[in-house]
Amino acid sequence: FCTEEQIVAESKAFNELVMKVYKQFDFHDVAIKLSLRPEKRAGSDETWDKAEQGLRDALTACGLQWEELPGEGAFYGPKIEYHIKDAIGRSWQCGTLQLDFVLPERLDAEYVTEDNGRARPVMLHRAILGSLERFIGILIENHAGALPTWLAPVQVGIANISQAQSEYVAQVTQELQKQGLRVQTDLRNEKITYKIREHSLQKLPYILVVGDKEKAAGAVAVRARGNLD
Repeated sequence: FCTEEQIVAESKAFNELVMKVYKQFDFHDVAIKLSLRPEKRAGSDETWDKAEQGLRDALTACGLQWEELPGEGAFYGPKIEYHIKDAIGRSWQCGTLQLDFVLPERLDAEYVTEDNGRARPVMLHRAILGSLERFIGILIENHAGALPTWLAPVQVGIANISQAQSEYVAQVTQELQKQGLRVQTDLRNEKITYKIREHSLQKLPYILVVGDKEKAAGAVAVRARGNLD
C-alpha cells in the first residue's frame, strides 16, 4: 500500500530491484510493456486515467522505453509487464507491477494524512519471477542446464585418479564445504577420463582432478566448464 504521491518512487524502486534480479540470473534482454484498461473493468474512467498515467510517469522516471497493449490490463488496474528473452529468442512474461485503485476502495482502506485527515491508499501488486516453477523452467532452458556457478546445485566435482588419493580428496572436500561450496566427490574405481566426461555432461561449473602429483603438492588440477584447464 502507498499514497498516490508515492506511486512513481515505489515503481522506480521495484524496477531497479527486478532488473537487478534478472541480471543476476543472466537475463539482459528485457522488454517492457504497459497493459491498459480492458473492456470489462471495475472503477471509473477517471480512476483508470489516473492509474495509467501513474504507471507512464513511473516508466518515464525510470528512463525506460515501453510498448502499450490496449485492453490487456487486469479488471482492477493497468500493469507494467517485464518480458525476458531466453537463449533461443522466445519471450516470456515474468515480472509485473499492477496498480490497483479498486481493491483499497472495496476494503474501505484508509490512512491518516499529515493534516490529520483520512485518505484512500493505492495498492501495488508486485511479482518479480512470476510462477516460480515456470521461471525455473525458463532458467534451465536458457542456460541449457549450465547454470551460473552461484546457482548450480553442485558447484564442484572432485575426482581421484586412483584409490591412493581417497583420503586427500576427503580433506579437499571438507575444506571446500567449509567455504560454503556445494561439492560432490567421485571415488569410483573408474578411469579418470570416464569420470571427467560424466561430470562434464552434468555441466558442473568446476571439476577438480587429484592424482599423486597433486596430493604431494597439496594442490588440485582444476577444469572449468567448457573443458578449460
